[in-house]
Amino acid sequence: MTHEDTTTEIPPLVRGMTYEEMPKGQIFRTARRTITETDLVNFITWGGFNEPLFWDASHAADGGYTGRLVPGALTYCIAEGLVLQTNVLHGTGLAFLHMELTVLGPVYVGDTLYAIVETTDSRPSSKPGRGVVTSRITVRNQRDEGVLVYTPVRLIRGKDYGAPTL
Repeated sequence: MTHEDTTTEIPPLVRGMTYEEMPKGQIFRTARRTITETDLVNFITWGGFNEPLFWDASHAADGGYTGRLVPGALTYCIAEGLVLQTNVLHGTGLAFLHMELTVLGPVYVGDTLYAIVETTDSRPSSKPGRGVVTSRITVRNQRDEGVLVYTPVRLIRGKDYGAPTL
């Protein structure tokens, strides 16, 4: 068989995990990413975070901060991107249902972040072929200090998932 014969029989290189493959207690770490000044400026401009705390270094310093402060929302977005880049949800994620988020400490331009992902609950949903997975994602900086934690609840395809018919 050649690749011209059929592409549906060629397995994808990247496939996310089903909820059954995400048992309670599973844990992994993402890659790392350094926050740049460009990341900060693009995010606060795009998101409308026109707050002196993020635009004015002297204002942030008056609040006791020691560098270019990054919004918690940007820290969360970077962490969520790092999780998605692991491909753990590639093609298996169905919905982001809920989240709680706590900022543990400041993040500054130049900090390098990574996330530790621990599955805290995994169960079948009310519809067959789907599951609900809850994680605790701890974001850490280059000094291994926790800077943010969030607990997403996601709807994930199961092994026997069948696409709804219309």
